[in-house]
Amino acid sequence: MLPKDNRMDARDWLLLGFLSVLWGGSFFFNGAALRGLPPLTLVFLRVAIGAAILLPLLRLQKVGFPKGIAGWKPFAAMALLNNVVPFSLIVLGQTLIPSGLASILNATTPLFTVIVMAAAGEEALQGRRVAGVVIGLIGVIILRGLDVASMNGQGLGILLCLGGALSYGFAALVARRLLQNSPPLSTATFQLMASTVMMAIVAGAIEQPWRLPMPGPTTWLAVLGLAGLSTALAYLVFFQILRRSGATNVMLVTLLIPVTAILLGCLVLGEPISAREIVGAVVIASALLVIDGRVLTWLRR
Repeated sequence: MLPKDNRMDARDWLLLGFLSVLWGGSFFFNGAALRGLPPLTLVFLRVAIGAAILLPLLRLQKVGFPKGIAGWKPFAAMALLNNVVPFSLIVLGQTLIPSGLASILNATTPLFTVIVMAAAGEEALQGRRVAGVVIGLIGVIILRGLDVASMNGQGLGILLCLGGALSYGFAALVARRLLQNSPPLSTATFQLMASTVMMAIVAGAIEQPWRLPMPGPTTWLAVLGLAGLSTALAYLVFFQILRRSGATNVMLVTLLIPVTAILLGCLVLGEPISAREIVGAVVIASALLVIDGRVLTWLRR
């Protein structure tokens, strides 16, 4: 049962933070894998290996496949809008713009989601949520830094990444209407299976991956990390949050991804954290508090 006020409990916030770590790593894995693979082939491998990882779990739970075209329709729609289109656009965008800028553009996803949901009549356009998302986006820009002077000639890459974020917004609408009560494991597996079929056609027609030279071990490690952690495991968490807290809330993860990426760089790689990054993280945290609404209610009292 979804909360009527769109608020999340402590467990949901912890899951959202964990998901931000898993998806934050996808920008790193993409950057490493693109050195040895073309973008559409990379997306195909990501969803195909992700589906292969989840299928044995599905069989262990003795879950049957959807029946007929009607049974597969919602998963195919989710696959197109949540995997095939955004993964392809974002990874193509990353060949034209830096990963940091791509993560900033990816953080527009909650804003697109709020607008799409309101336009479709699924959720009211709450001023609190819109304000919170805009504040969060400002926080991401502060955190990552936005060098406008260096963006010359990167317009196509920016548009591609924004298109990916918009596609995620429509995926949230499909998830809300068709998959809200579907078990997370089933939804993740069937979505990735449908994505595999679509990407096999697209990558096969455009890049003909069977003619490519065999990638090196570093590329394969990046692909396995992308498929296992940032896809298979991430979607289990994603659909768990979706089922508990709703589509709009789960898309807030894109505001947290840059924060977790910087924290991981500090904790794992020993990278220093600048004052600008601290300010950006504080602004994002404030945005999430505004979106949640409980602090505002307490202050009014």
